[in-house]
Amino acid sequence: MADYRGDQADGLRRLFGREQTRVVAFTSGRGGVGKTALVANLGAALASQGRRVLIVDENTQHNVAAFFGMRSRHDLLQVLDEEIGLDEALLGVTPGVRVLPAAKAVKQLGHLDARQQDTLIHSLTGMDQPADVILVDASPDHPLGFSPFGLAAHDTVVVISPSGEDITDAYALIKKVSLGYAHRSFRLLVNKARSAEEAVAIHRNMARLSHGRGVARLSLAGYVPADDAMRQAARLRQAIAVVLPGSPSGRACQTLATELQRWPLPDENAGGLEYFVQQLLHLSQHIDPQPIYA
Repeated sequence: MADYRGDQADGLRRLFGREQTRVVAFTSGRGGVGKTALVANLGAALASQGRRVLIVDENTQHNVAAFFGMRSRHDLLQVLDEEIGLDEALLGVTPGVRVLPAAKAVKQLGHLDARQQDTLIHSLTGMDQPADVILVDASPDHPLGFSPFGLAAHDTVVVISPSGEDITDAYALIKKVSLGYAHRSFRLLVNKARSAEEAVAIHRNMARLSHGRGVARLSLAGYVPADDAMRQAARLRQAIAVVLPGSPSGRACQTLATELQRWPLPDENAGGLEYFVQQLLHLSQHIDPQPIYA
């Protein structure tokens, strides 16, 4: 692995331009819960509140770029291989939101040589427009069973729907990650909820089960109600914050964006961006897929 001390530390402190850049990873126990659409809409909601957003997208199909009617031509891996610059890989999908396609790169994070690691650090450090918030749309089909971004991020949000199968799969993922990697804190985001009471009940039941079995601490990130506005915005290839901001799901995305910025960040010495990038590369090099599949 590369040495993260010395001059690199100064670069890492400038990563994305601000020490308080927030990194939030979104994952799910299975596909089809609406995770990618939520990440896309949350990014646009954050941008409408004046935040500069970078979305790291681990998905190949049905990704954030496709949500906005765009196609990813490049991948972060090409940046690490020095085939292109980071600016060529970034996609501006809506004002204030850029997407960094990384489906190929995340599969290779555990095999990066020292030069590629340095390229990753220096490319991100040299971004012309630093991000205030980084959202990671983690793939549920990660070859290691779980994204290193999800382990290294400041917060890991598990997106679920009220479906019994979705809840079961989400709890199974939380249990595996908790037992395999001692990751003990998750936030639940209930999508397509019929009411606030339903979202609260789902969280209460899952949190009680998780606590009783010593698995993890689950907090409720919020919920997005089931309405047609989200689907209508998706058909228009637009964020709901742009086309239907006053709809129930539009207001819910704005509320979530506001609350997300209030979530406590780790202490600077233990959870700053320097620590985040070190953890990301360290976990990628040492992550063991066996425990998570046990």
